[in-house]
Amino acid sequence: MNASTSVPAPPVQSQSPTDRTRLWAAVVAFLFVPAVVATAILTLASDHASRCITYGEQCTPGLPNWLAEWSAGVGAVSLLIALAAPALRVRQVALVAQTLAEGTALMVILSHA
Repeated sequence: MNASTSVPAPPVQSQSPTDRTRLWAAVVAFLFVPAVVATAILTLASDHASRCITYGEQCTPGLPNWLAEWSAGVGAVSLLIALAAPALRVRQVALVAQTLAEGTALMVILSHA
């Protein structure tokens, strides 16, 4: 007979059925590309931007482009954290940061109108 006792494995913590932070992070990231396209179309449809492109008049720089680049980068890093972090609170904070960063990038595009 086997004299040793087996130690039961620790219970595996499964994801809560109501925790959808990973799903929302993926949805927000997926919708960012169409939002950029729609924002660019709205920007180019404005009289101010079309005059700048057509005649080179009334061209104002708007917000700096590095702000859009950094915002998109922060959004991408936040997406990775929201998808990979094991703690629920970290995923929630990353989702909020991702949403704010992507919104900032869209505002930079709109500022050029």
